[in-house]
Amino acid sequence: MITSDIRCLPDMVRVWAGKTPNKAALLDGGRVVTYAQLNSRSNRIANALVAAGVRPGSHVGFLGKNSAAFFEIWVGVNKAGCALTPLNWRSAAAELVEVVQDAKIRLIFAGGDFTELAERVHQATGTTIDVILEDELEQWFSSVGSADPGIVVPDSATALLGYTSGTTAAPKGVPITHGALMNWFRAAETEPSVNWDSNDIGLMVMPNFHLAGTLVSLPALYHGATLATLSAFEPTAFIFAVALHRPTVTCLVPTALQMLLDHKSGQPTDFSSLRRILYAGSPIGQHTLQQALDTFGCDFVQFYGTTETFIITLLRPEQHRLDNPDLLKSCGQPMPGVELRIVDANGRDLPAGETGEVLVRSPWMFSGYWNKPDSTAAAIIDGWYHTGDGGIRDQDGNLFLVDRLKDMIVSGGENIYSAEVERALAAHPSVQSVAVVGAPDEKWGERVVAFVVPYPDAPVDVSDLVSHCRDLIAGYKVPKEIHLANALPQTASGKVQKAALRQQLRGE
Repeated sequence: MITSDIRCLPDMVRVWAGKTPNKAALLDGGRVVTYAQLNSRSNRIANALVAAGVRPGSHVGFLGKNSAAFFEIWVGVNKAGCALTPLNWRSAAAELVEVVQDAKIRLIFAGGDFTELAERVHQATGTTIDVILEDELEQWFSSVGSADPGIVVPDSATALLGYTSGTTAAPKGVPITHGALMNWFRAAETEPSVNWDSNDIGLMVMPNFHLAGTLVSLPALYHGATLATLSAFEPTAFIFAVALHRPTVTCLVPTALQMLLDHKSGQPTDFSSLRRILYAGSPIGQHTLQQALDTFGCDFVQFYGTTETFIITLLRPEQHRLDNPDLLKSCGQPMPGVELRIVDANGRDLPAGETGEVLVRSPWMFSGYWNKPDSTAAAIIDGWYHTGDGGIRDQDGNLFLVDRLKDMIVSGGENIYSAEVERALAAHPSVQSVAVVGAPDEKWGERVVAFVVPYPDAPVDVSDLVSHCRDLIAGYKVPKEIHLANALPQTASGKVQKAALRQQLRGE
Protein backbone atom coordinates (compact mmCIF):
# COMPACT_ATOMS: atom_id res chain seq x y z
CA MET A 1 0.00 0.00 0.00
CA ILE A 2 1.12 3.53 -0.77
CA THR A 3 0.25 4.67 2.74
CA SER A 4 2.92 2.32 4.15
CA ASP A 5 5.49 4.83 2.85
CA ILE A 6 3.96 7.56 5.04
CA ARG A 7 5.80 7.77 8.36
CA CYS A 8 5.11 11.38 9.36
CA LEU A 9 2.68 14.11 8.40
CA PRO A 10 4.90 15.73 5.70
CA ASP A 11 5.26 12.30 4.03
CA MET A 12 1.55 12.45 3.15
CA VAL A 13 2.28 15.34 0.80
CA ARG A 14 5.61 13.97 -0.47
CA VAL A 15 4.13 10.58 -1.36
CA TRP A 16 1.04 11.87 -3.16
CA ALA A 17 2.97 14.66 -4.90
CA GLY A 18 5.01 11.86 -6.46
CA LYS A 19 2.06 9.57 -7.20
CA THR A 20 -0.69 12.05 -8.23
CA PRO A 21 1.04 15.44 -8.62
CA ASN A 22 -1.76 17.11 -10.58
CA LYS A 23 -4.62 15.92 -8.37
CA ALA A 24 -6.40 18.54 -6.27
CA ALA A 25 -5.26 18.24 -2.67
CA LEU A 26 -7.03 21.34 -1.36
CA LEU A 27 -10.07 23.33 -2.51
CA ASP A 28 -10.64 26.77 -1.05
CA GLY A 29 -13.59 28.48 -2.73
CA GLY A 30 -12.36 28.88 -6.30
CA ARG A 31 -8.73 28.13 -5.44
CA VAL A 32 -7.29 24.70 -6.27
CA VAL A 33 -4.00 23.49 -4.76
CA THR A 34 -2.59 20.30 -6.32
CA TYR A 35 -0.45 17.84 -4.40
CA ALA A 36 2.61 19.05 -6.34
CA GLN A 37 1.83 22.65 -5.42
CA LEU A 38 1.17 21.75 -1.79
CA ASN A 39 4.54 19.99 -1.64
CA SER A 40 6.42 22.88 -3.26
CA ARG A 41 4.73 25.62 -1.22
CA SER A 42 5.17 23.77 2.08
CA ASN A 43 8.87 23.31 1.22
CA ARG A 44 9.19 27.07 0.73
CA ILE A 45 7.43 27.76 4.04
CA ALA A 46 9.79 25.34 5.81
CA ASN A 47 12.86 26.92 4.19
CA ALA A 48 11.64 30.41 5.10
CA LEU A 49 11.15 29.34 8.72
CA VAL A 50 14.68 27.94 8.84
CA ALA A 51 16.01 31.16 7.28
CA ALA A 52 14.11 33.17 9.91
CA GLY A 53 15.93 31.30 12.67
CA VAL A 54 13.01 29.14 13.82
CA ARG A 55 14.62 26.05 15.31
CA PRO A 56 13.35 22.47 15.16
CA GLY A 57 11.15 21.70 18.16
CA SER A 58 9.68 25.21 18.26
CA HIS A 59 5.95 25.94 18.32
CA VAL A 60 4.55 28.12 15.53
CA GLY A 61 1.12 29.75 15.89
CA PHE A 62 -1.73 29.98 13.40
CA LEU A 63 -4.52 32.49 14.03
CA GLY A 64 -7.07 32.27 11.27
CA LYS A 65 -10.12 30.55 9.87
CA ASN A 66 -10.09 27.41 7.74
CA SER A 67 -8.26 27.80 4.44
CA ALA A 68 -5.97 25.95 2.06
CA ALA A 69 -3.14 28.08 3.46
CA PHE A 70 -3.70 26.54 6.91
CA PHE A 71 -2.60 23.14 5.57
CA GLU A 72 0.24 24.59 3.50
CA ILE A 73 1.52 26.24 6.67
CA TRP A 74 0.97 23.17 8.85
CA VAL A 75 2.92 20.89 6.51
CA GLY A 76 5.62 23.55 6.09
CA VAL A 77 5.96 24.00 9.85
CA ASN A 78 6.34 20.22 10.28
CA LYS A 79 8.91 20.03 7.45
CA ALA A 80 10.95 22.57 9.42
CA GLY A 81 10.85 20.15 12.36
CA CYS A 82 8.40 22.31 14.32
CA ALA A 83 4.86 21.93 15.66
CA LEU A 84 1.84 24.02 14.69
CA THR A 85 -0.32 25.55 17.42
CA PRO A 86 -3.77 26.53 16.07
CA LEU A 87 -5.01 29.49 18.10
CA ASN A 88 -8.70 29.86 18.89
CA TRP A 89 -9.73 32.96 16.95
CA ARG A 90 -12.89 33.21 19.04
CA SER A 91 -10.77 33.86 22.13
CA ALA A 92 -10.20 37.21 23.78
CA ALA A 93 -6.71 38.67 23.43
CA ALA A 94 -6.00 37.95 27.11
CA GLU A 95 -6.71 34.24 26.58
CA LEU A 96 -4.49 34.09 23.50
CA VAL A 97 -1.64 35.77 25.38
CA GLU A 98 -1.73 32.95 27.95
CA VAL A 99 -1.43 30.32 25.22
CA VAL A 100 1.29 32.16 23.27
CA GLN A 101 3.36 32.63 26.41
CA ASP A 102 2.84 29.05 27.59
CA ALA A 103 3.83 27.58 24.20
CA LYS A 104 6.73 30.02 23.82
CA ILE A 105 5.52 30.99 20.35
CA ARG A 106 7.76 33.45 18.52
CA LEU A 107 6.08 33.43 15.11
CA ILE A 108 2.36 33.56 14.26
CA PHE A 109 0.73 33.16 10.85
CA ALA A 110 -2.43 35.27 10.87
CA GLY A 111 -5.46 35.38 8.59
CA GLY A 112 -6.51 38.74 7.20
CA ASP A 113 -9.47 38.97 9.60
CA PHE A 114 -7.17 38.74 12.61
CA THR A 115 -4.35 41.17 11.85
CA GLU A 116 -5.44 43.52 14.62
CA LEU A 117 -5.97 40.70 17.14
CA ALA A 118 -2.55 39.22 16.35
CA GLU A 119 -0.93 42.61 16.86
CA ARG A 120 -2.72 43.07 20.21
CA VAL A 121 -1.42 39.68 21.33
CA HIS A 122 2.04 40.64 20.10
CA GLN A 123 2.01 43.87 22.09
CA ALA A 124 0.60 42.26 25.23
CA THR A 125 3.17 39.48 25.42
CA GLY A 126 6.06 41.93 25.66
CA THR A 127 8.27 39.55 23.67
CA THR A 128 9.54 39.53 20.10
CA ILE A 129 6.90 37.81 17.96
CA ASP A 130 6.91 37.85 14.18
CA VAL A 131 3.44 38.06 12.61
CA ILE A 132 3.20 36.76 9.04
CA LEU A 133 -0.07 37.63 7.30
CA GLU A 134 -1.66 34.83 5.31
CA ASP A 135 -2.26 37.23 2.41
CA GLU A 136 1.48 38.01 2.30
CA LEU A 137 2.65 34.39 2.48
CA GLU A 138 4.06 34.22 -1.06
CA GLN A 139 5.98 37.46 -0.62
CA TRP A 140 7.38 36.15 2.68
CA PHE A 141 8.78 32.93 1.18
CA SER A 142 9.68 34.34 -2.28
CA SER A 143 13.40 34.56 -1.52
CA VAL A 144 13.89 30.86 -0.62
CA GLY A 145 13.97 27.76 -2.80
CA SER A 146 11.40 25.00 -3.16
CA ALA A 147 13.70 22.06 -2.41
CA ASP A 148 12.68 19.85 0.49
CA PRO A 149 14.70 20.89 3.56
CA GLY A 150 15.18 17.21 4.41
CA ILE A 151 14.84 17.65 8.16
CA VAL A 152 14.26 14.28 9.84
CA VAL A 153 10.99 14.15 11.80
CA PRO A 154 10.94 11.27 14.33
CA ASP A 155 7.78 9.58 15.59
CA SER A 156 8.13 11.34 18.92
CA ALA A 157 8.19 14.84 17.38
CA THR A 158 5.08 16.95 17.95
CA ALA A 159 3.02 17.61 14.81
CA LEU A 160 0.30 19.68 16.48
CA LEU A 161 0.16 21.37 19.87
CA GLY A 162 -3.52 21.68 20.70
CA TYR A 163 -4.79 23.60 23.69
CA THR A 164 -7.52 22.73 26.13
CA SER A 165 -8.57 24.70 29.19
CA GLY A 166 -8.30 22.96 32.54
CA THR A 167 -10.64 23.08 35.47
CA THR A 168 -8.45 25.80 36.95
CA ALA A 169 -8.86 27.75 33.69
CA ALA A 170 -5.12 27.61 33.02
CA PRO A 171 -4.44 26.64 29.39
CA LYS A 172 -2.86 23.23 28.87
CA GLY A 173 -0.96 22.26 25.73
CA VAL A 174 -1.64 18.79 24.32
CA PRO A 175 1.22 17.57 22.09
CA ILE A 176 0.00 15.31 19.29
CA THR A 177 2.96 13.46 17.81
CA HIS A 178 3.56 12.25 14.28
CA GLY A 179 3.70 8.69 15.63
CA ALA A 180 0.31 9.09 17.31
CA LEU A 181 -1.22 10.38 14.06
CA MET A 182 0.21 7.46 12.09
CA ASN A 183 -1.17 5.02 14.67
CA TRP A 184 -4.58 6.66 14.31
CA PHE A 185 -4.53 6.48 10.49
CA ARG A 186 -3.58 2.81 10.54
CA ALA A 187 -6.34 1.97 13.02
CA ALA A 188 -8.90 3.97 11.04
CA GLU A 189 -8.09 1.93 7.92
CA THR A 190 -9.60 -1.09 9.71
CA GLU A 191 -12.78 0.74 10.75
CA PRO A 192 -15.34 1.16 7.91
CA SER A 193 -17.26 3.93 9.66
CA VAL A 194 -14.27 6.32 9.64
CA ASN A 195 -12.11 5.08 6.75
CA TRP A 196 -11.45 7.12 3.59
CA ASP A 197 -10.23 6.33 0.08
CA SER A 198 -8.54 8.40 -2.61
CA ASN A 199 -11.85 9.13 -4.36
CA ASP A 200 -13.30 10.94 -1.35
CA ILE A 201 -13.75 14.70 -1.10
CA GLY A 202 -13.79 15.99 2.47
CA LEU A 203 -15.40 19.23 3.56
CA MET A 204 -13.74 20.79 6.61
CA VAL A 205 -16.35 22.90 8.37
CA MET A 206 -15.50 22.88 12.06
CA PRO A 207 -12.68 25.27 13.11
CA ASN A 208 -9.02 24.30 12.82
CA PHE A 209 -8.43 24.71 16.58
CA HIS A 210 -11.00 21.95 17.22
CA LEU A 211 -10.38 18.22 16.75
CA ALA A 212 -13.70 17.96 14.90
CA GLY A 213 -12.12 20.26 12.32
CA THR A 214 -8.44 19.53 11.98
CA LEU A 215 -7.87 15.90 12.99
CA VAL A 216 -11.11 14.59 11.48
CA SER A 217 -10.19 16.21 8.12
CA LEU A 218 -6.56 15.11 7.99
CA PRO A 219 -7.23 11.54 6.72
CA ALA A 220 -8.17 13.05 3.35
CA LEU A 221 -4.53 13.98 2.74
CA TYR A 222 -3.26 10.69 4.19
CA HIS A 223 -5.28 8.78 1.60
CA GLY A 224 -4.50 11.08 -1.34
CA ALA A 225 -8.08 12.34 -1.46
CA THR A 226 -9.24 15.96 -1.85
CA LEU A 227 -10.07 18.29 1.04
CA ALA A 228 -12.27 21.36 0.63
CA THR A 229 -12.29 24.02 3.35
CA LEU A 230 -15.12 26.26 4.52
CA SER A 231 -13.82 29.24 6.47
CA ALA A 232 -16.49 28.90 9.18
CA PHE A 233 -19.89 27.24 9.51
CA GLU A 234 -22.98 29.10 8.36
CA PRO A 235 -25.95 27.25 6.81
CA THR A 236 -26.06 29.14 3.50
CA ALA A 237 -22.29 28.92 3.08
CA PHE A 238 -22.35 25.18 3.85
CA ILE A 239 -25.07 24.53 1.28
CA PHE A 240 -23.11 26.53 -1.31
CA ALA A 241 -19.92 24.58 -0.54
CA VAL A 242 -21.74 21.26 -0.96
CA ALA A 243 -23.07 22.38 -4.33
CA LEU A 244 -19.63 23.65 -5.42
CA HIS A 245 -17.34 20.86 -4.20
CA ARG A 246 -19.71 17.83 -3.97
CA PRO A 247 -18.08 16.44 -0.81
CA THR A 248 -18.50 12.83 0.30
CA VAL A 249 -17.48 13.23 3.97
CA THR A 250 -17.94 16.05 6.46
CA CYS A 251 -18.07 16.58 10.22
CA LEU A 252 -20.50 18.79 12.15
CA VAL A 253 -21.63 19.35 15.71
CA PRO A 254 -25.32 18.65 16.50
CA THR A 255 -26.07 22.37 16.76
CA ALA A 256 -24.85 22.88 13.19
CA LEU A 257 -26.90 19.90 12.03
CA GLN A 258 -30.02 21.36 13.62
CA MET A 259 -29.34 24.77 12.04
CA LEU A 260 -29.16 23.10 8.62
CA LEU A 261 -32.39 21.22 9.24
CA ASP A 262 -34.10 24.46 10.30
CA HIS A 263 -32.65 26.48 7.42
CA LYS A 264 -35.18 27.61 4.84
CA SER A 265 -33.68 27.86 1.38
CA GLY A 266 -35.40 29.22 -1.68
CA GLN A 267 -33.49 26.74 -3.85
CA PRO A 268 -33.67 22.93 -3.72
CA THR A 269 -30.62 21.52 -1.95
CA ASP A 270 -28.82 18.44 -3.25
CA PHE A 271 -26.89 16.56 -0.55
CA SER A 272 -26.63 13.36 -2.59
CA SER A 273 -22.82 13.50 -2.83
CA LEU A 274 -22.48 12.92 0.94
CA ARG A 275 -21.88 9.33 2.02
CA ARG A 276 -21.00 10.08 5.66
CA ILE A 277 -21.58 12.79 8.25
CA LEU A 278 -19.61 12.53 11.47
CA TYR A 279 -20.82 14.45 14.50
CA ALA A 280 -19.63 14.98 18.05
CA GLY A 281 -20.32 17.05 21.13
CA SER A 282 -23.61 15.43 22.15
CA PRO A 283 -26.04 12.74 20.96
CA ILE A 284 -28.91 13.51 18.57
CA GLY A 285 -32.47 12.55 19.33
CA GLN A 286 -34.85 10.27 17.45
CA HIS A 287 -36.81 13.12 15.85
CA THR A 288 -33.64 14.94 14.73
CA LEU A 289 -32.18 11.72 13.31
CA GLN A 290 -35.35 11.07 11.31
CA GLN A 291 -35.16 14.59 9.87
CA ALA A 292 -31.44 14.22 9.16
CA LEU A 293 -31.82 10.85 7.42
CA ASP A 294 -34.61 12.24 5.25
CA THR A 295 -32.66 15.43 4.45
CA PHE A 296 -29.12 14.12 3.92
CA GLY A 297 -29.73 10.47 3.02
CA CYS A 298 -26.29 9.30 4.16
CA ASP A 299 -24.60 7.41 6.99
CA PHE A 300 -24.29 9.09 10.38
CA VAL A 301 -21.41 8.38 12.75
CA GLN A 302 -21.16 9.87 16.23
CA PHE A 303 -17.81 9.97 17.98
CA TYR A 304 -16.81 10.71 21.55
CA GLY A 305 -13.30 11.96 22.17
CA THR A 306 -11.08 14.53 23.82
CA THR A 307 -8.16 16.65 22.67
CA GLU A 308 -5.90 14.34 24.69
CA THR A 309 -7.19 11.10 23.17
CA PHE A 310 -8.85 12.03 19.87
CA ILE A 311 -11.60 9.50 19.03
CA ILE A 312 -12.47 7.07 21.82
CA THR A 313 -15.82 5.54 20.81
CA LEU A 314 -18.04 5.39 17.74
CA LEU A 315 -21.80 5.10 17.39
CA ARG A 316 -21.73 3.45 13.99
CA PRO A 317 -24.25 3.87 11.15
CA GLU A 318 -26.01 0.59 11.89
CA GLN A 319 -26.56 1.76 15.49
CA HIS A 320 -28.46 4.88 14.37
CA ARG A 321 -31.75 3.03 14.63
CA LEU A 322 -35.03 4.87 14.87
CA ASP A 323 -36.58 1.86 16.62
CA ASN A 324 -34.08 2.09 19.49
CA PRO A 325 -34.05 5.68 20.82
CA ASP A 326 -32.19 4.62 23.97
CA LEU A 327 -29.18 3.53 21.91
CA LEU A 328 -29.08 6.97 20.29
CA LYS A 329 -28.26 8.39 23.72
CA SER A 330 -25.01 6.40 23.86
CA CYS A 331 -21.55 7.16 22.49
CA GLY A 332 -21.29 3.69 21.00
CA GLN A 333 -18.34 1.34 21.40
CA PRO A 334 -14.56 1.82 21.41
CA MET A 335 -12.58 2.31 18.22
CA PRO A 336 -10.30 -0.60 17.26
CA GLY A 337 -7.16 -0.16 19.35
CA VAL A 338 -8.88 1.72 22.19
CA GLU A 339 -9.11 0.24 25.68
CA LEU A 340 -11.81 1.64 27.94
CA ARG A 341 -12.54 1.15 31.64
CA ILE A 342 -15.18 2.41 34.07
CA VAL A 343 -13.76 2.72 37.57
CA ASP A 344 -14.91 3.84 41.01
CA ALA A 345 -13.26 6.51 43.17
CA ASN A 346 -10.62 3.97 44.29
CA GLY A 347 -9.70 2.98 40.73
CA ARG A 348 -11.50 -0.38 40.86
CA ASP A 349 -13.19 -1.62 37.69
CA LEU A 350 -16.97 -1.56 37.75
CA PRO A 351 -19.31 -4.04 36.06
CA ALA A 352 -21.80 -3.15 33.34
CA GLY A 353 -24.63 -0.99 34.60
CA GLU A 354 -22.63 0.85 37.28
CA THR A 355 -21.50 4.46 36.99
CA GLY A 356 -17.88 5.55 37.37
CA GLU A 357 -15.13 7.57 35.70
CA VAL A 358 -14.19 6.81 32.08
CA LEU A 359 -10.54 5.79 31.65
CA VAL A 360 -8.91 5.43 28.24
CA ARG A 361 -5.73 3.97 26.77
CA SER A 362 -4.80 3.93 23.07
CA PRO A 363 -1.77 4.05 20.73
CA TRP A 364 -2.67 7.59 19.62
CA MET A 365 -3.42 9.37 22.86
CA PHE A 366 -1.08 12.05 24.18
CA SER A 367 1.78 11.18 26.51
CA GLY A 368 1.55 14.27 28.70
CA TYR A 369 0.75 17.99 28.81
CA TRP A 370 3.31 20.44 27.50
CA ASN A 371 5.53 21.64 30.32
CA LYS A 372 3.03 20.61 33.03
CA PRO A 373 4.31 17.51 34.86
CA ASP A 374 1.87 17.87 37.77
CA SER A 375 -1.16 18.03 35.45
CA THR A 376 0.21 15.06 33.52
CA ALA A 377 0.68 13.00 36.69
CA ALA A 378 -2.90 13.73 37.74
CA ALA A 379 -4.35 12.86 34.30
CA ILE A 380 -2.33 9.77 33.32
CA ILE A 381 -2.02 7.06 35.96
CA ASP A 382 -0.40 3.73 35.09
CA GLY A 383 -0.81 4.52 31.40
CA TRP A 384 -4.54 5.26 31.65
CA TYR A 385 -5.93 8.71 30.87
CA HIS A 386 -8.58 9.86 33.34
CA THR A 387 -11.14 11.71 31.22
CA GLY A 388 -13.03 13.28 34.11
CA ASP A 389 -16.26 12.09 32.49
CA GLY A 390 -18.71 9.92 34.39
CA GLY A 391 -20.03 7.01 32.34
CA ILE A 392 -21.78 3.68 32.35
CA ARG A 393 -21.54 0.72 29.93
CA ASP A 394 -24.42 -1.54 29.07
CA GLN A 395 -24.21 -5.31 28.58
CA ASP A 396 -23.29 -4.81 24.90
CA GLY A 397 -20.37 -2.52 25.74
CA ASN A 398 -22.00 0.74 24.65
CA LEU A 399 -20.86 3.78 26.61
CA PHE A 400 -23.31 6.29 28.05
CA LEU A 401 -21.99 9.54 29.52
CA VAL A 402 -23.98 10.47 32.59
CA ASP A 403 -22.01 13.26 34.27
CA ARG A 404 -19.15 15.69 33.79
CA LEU A 405 -16.78 15.37 36.68
CA LYS A 406 -14.84 18.36 35.35
CA ASP A 407 -17.76 20.78 35.80
CA MET A 408 -17.86 21.47 32.08
CA ILE A 409 -20.56 23.04 29.91
CA VAL A 410 -20.92 22.02 26.25
CA SER A 411 -22.49 24.80 24.19
CA GLY A 412 -22.68 24.53 20.42
CA GLY A 413 -20.07 21.77 20.49
CA GLU A 414 -17.55 23.90 22.41
CA ASN A 415 -16.24 22.85 25.82
CA ILE A 416 -16.56 25.63 28.40
CA TYR A 417 -15.17 25.06 31.87
CA SER A 418 -17.16 26.79 34.58
CA ALA A 419 -13.94 27.73 36.35
CA GLU A 420 -12.64 29.90 33.51
CA VAL A 421 -15.90 31.89 33.39
CA GLU A 422 -15.93 32.17 37.19
CA ARG A 423 -12.36 33.43 37.14
CA ALA A 424 -13.29 36.17 34.64
CA LEU A 425 -16.30 37.31 36.70
CA ALA A 426 -14.37 37.16 39.98
CA ALA A 427 -11.85 39.63 38.53
CA HIS A 428 -14.52 42.35 38.58
CA PRO A 429 -14.01 44.56 41.66
CA SER A 430 -17.71 44.45 42.61
CA VAL A 431 -17.98 40.63 42.64
CA GLN A 432 -17.71 38.93 46.01
CA SER A 433 -18.47 35.37 44.90
CA VAL A 434 -19.72 33.62 41.78
CA ALA A 435 -20.87 30.24 40.51
CA VAL A 436 -21.36 29.24 36.87
CA VAL A 437 -23.49 26.34 35.64
CA GLY A 438 -24.93 25.09 32.39
CA ALA A 439 -28.64 25.24 31.64
CA PRO A 440 -30.44 23.24 28.94
CA ASP A 441 -30.81 25.20 25.71
CA GLU A 442 -32.86 24.08 22.70
CA LYS A 443 -30.48 25.60 20.13
CA TRP A 444 -27.02 25.28 21.71
CA GLY A 445 -27.49 22.19 23.91
CA GLU A 446 -26.47 24.17 26.99
CA ARG A 447 -26.05 27.87 27.78
CA VAL A 448 -23.77 29.50 30.32
CA VAL A 449 -25.56 30.90 33.39
CA ALA A 450 -23.84 32.79 36.22
CA PHE A 451 -24.96 33.50 39.78
CA VAL A 452 -23.13 36.52 41.19
CA VAL A 453 -23.03 37.85 44.74
CA PRO A 454 -21.81 41.49 44.67
CA TYR A 455 -20.14 43.22 47.61
CA PRO A 456 -22.81 44.99 49.75
CA ASP A 457 -21.28 48.40 49.14
CA ALA A 458 -20.49 47.84 45.46
CA PRO A 459 -23.67 47.61 43.38
CA VAL A 460 -23.11 46.33 39.88
CA ASP A 461 -25.11 46.26 36.66
CA VAL A 462 -25.46 42.99 34.71
CA SER A 463 -24.51 44.69 31.44
CA ASP A 464 -21.29 45.89 33.08
CA LEU A 465 -20.43 42.31 34.06
CA VAL A 466 -21.07 41.13 30.49
CA SER A 467 -18.78 43.83 29.06
CA HIS A 468 -16.14 42.94 31.64
CA CYS A 469 -16.26 39.27 30.59
CA ARG A 470 -15.96 40.08 26.89
CA ASP A 471 -12.58 41.66 27.55
CA LEU A 472 -11.27 38.50 29.20
CA ILE A 473 -12.87 35.45 27.58
CA ALA A 474 -14.25 34.35 24.21
CA GLY A 475 -17.74 35.53 23.33
CA TYR A 476 -19.23 32.03 23.41
CA LYS A 477 -18.08 31.66 27.03
CA VAL A 478 -19.71 34.89 28.21
CA PRO A 479 -22.79 34.10 30.34
CA LYS A 480 -26.10 34.29 28.51
CA GLU A 481 -27.76 34.92 31.85
CA ILE A 482 -26.43 36.54 35.03
CA HIS A 483 -28.48 36.32 38.22
CA LEU A 484 -27.58 38.69 41.07
CA ALA A 485 -27.99 37.02 44.45
CA ASN A 486 -27.50 37.77 48.12
CA ALA A 487 -25.77 34.42 48.74
CA LEU A 488 -24.93 31.11 47.06
CA PRO A 489 -26.19 27.79 48.44
CA GLN A 490 -23.34 26.01 50.24
CA THR A 491 -22.59 22.71 51.91
CA ALA A 492 -21.56 22.55 55.56
CA SER A 493 -17.92 22.65 54.42
CA GLY A 494 -18.49 25.84 52.46
CA LYS A 495 -18.58 24.35 48.94
CA VAL A 496 -21.07 25.87 46.51
CA GLN A 497 -23.99 23.53 45.76
CA LYS A 498 -24.20 23.82 41.99
CA ALA A 499 -26.84 21.10 41.85
CA ALA A 500 -29.16 23.42 43.79
CA LEU A 501 -28.51 26.23 41.29
CA ARG A 502 -29.28 23.92 38.37
CA GLN A 503 -32.45 22.81 40.14
CA GLN A 504 -33.38 26.47 40.63
CA LEU A 505 -33.02 27.05 36.88
CA ARG A 506 -35.15 24.01 36.09
CA GLY A 507 -37.78 25.30 38.49
CA GLU A 508 -37.86 28.65 36.73
